[in-house]
Amino acid sequence: MARLTSRFWIDAYLARLRFQDIPAFVVAHGDDTGGAVLVKLSTLDGRGKVFQRSFDLMSGERRWIELSSGPEAEVDDAIARQRGFDPDIWVIEVEDRQGRHLLDEEGLG
Repeated sequence: MARLTSRFWIDAYLARLRFQDIPAFVVAHGDDTGGAVLVKLSTLDGRGKVFQRSFDLMSGERRWIELSSGPEAEVDDAIARQRGFDPDIWVIEVEDRQGRHLLDEEGLG
């Protein structure tokens, strides 16, 4: 099965967020073709979460899992560590007081 490029997926994700009036920004531009993607959710109260896509070997499905959560500074540190391992990684920051990130919606896995 063909996979979407990272850039195509990110453009589609940002469009879906805009459609729901959820602000989001690219804070680190990774490799357009195959760069991994981290999604940081800021609830604008000093707290946050960061999600990464994972591959489930048992089911063959791709899922978003929580990499880190807590005070925003700690979440930012977790992102910095991941970027230290992989300079081609994308980071998208979503800002929503209600905690919406849409990663659990159909087609975003």
